[in-house]
Amino acid sequence: MKNDRGEVLEGAPLRYAPENELGVVFLFAHLAKRWRLRVDEIHPGFPDCIAYQKTNGKEKRVRIEFEYKSRNFKTQRHPAKKCDCIVCWEHNWPEAPKHLQVIELRKAFGLGFNVWIVPVDSHFKEDLERQPTWGSWSVPSQAHKDDLILFYLTRPDMYIKYIGRLLGDARKVQAHYKDGKDYQAPIRRVCILSDQIYLEDLRKHKRLRTAGFVRGQMQGRPNATAHWKDLFDMMVSRNSAQRRVLARYAPEKLS
Repeated sequence: MKNDRGEVLEGAPLRYAPENELGVVFLFAHLAKRWRLRVDEIHPGFPDCIAYQKTNGKEKRVRIEFEYKSRNFKTQRHPAKKCDCIVCWEHNWPEAPKHLQVIELRKAFGLGFNVWIVPVDSHFKEDLERQPTWGSWSVPSQAHKDDLILFYLTRPDMYIKYIGRLLGDARKVQAHYKDGKDYQAPIRRVCILSDQIYLEDLRKHKRLRTAGFVRGQMQGRPNATAHWKDLFDMMVSRNSAQRRVLARYAPEKLS
């Protein structure tokens, strides 16, 4: 039996966050009336659902495809011109065609944020210290506006000290630090931790020590949302001077 459960959904017909497309369909059925959608048919072929939405006294046909993650639409090679809307749990396809409406159910159920750990070389420390806003910074391709970024300084520092908030979604643009393109977004600094969170601290924590980003030596740009409560508690307990600003991003307020 699986021990780890998804995020708890408050006020939802499903106790835990869905882990597949069937959960997305179930939650959609709960919200269709709120969105003034009359479902005409659901079938296994593409698109999954035909519905009609009331607007200005008329009904408009909406062709809907259900996906657990929006990028699955691309990997399954669905014809975008034959669909109007993707309903998904997580929107991780920033290059989605503009005519496609993407409904991310995470946000509909109050989980509209993610927490990412972004490793940076120590020579960027001066920029992170000095500038309150960064117009373009390399971020995970799935990052969205209002997500939190925990900057992890690599060797020799090996700690989290700077926290930022995305001011926009990740966009694939020409990189300024290498040839080719990269996903970047503007970021505003939330705070600087006076008492840093070292990798060694995470390794000693009774729950965080088993987190994938800890076992993976903080490599890549891991999603740490599932562990935000433990990370948040550790930061607040050790940084009383930043307690007030960090309180704005308490797990219970962001969810």
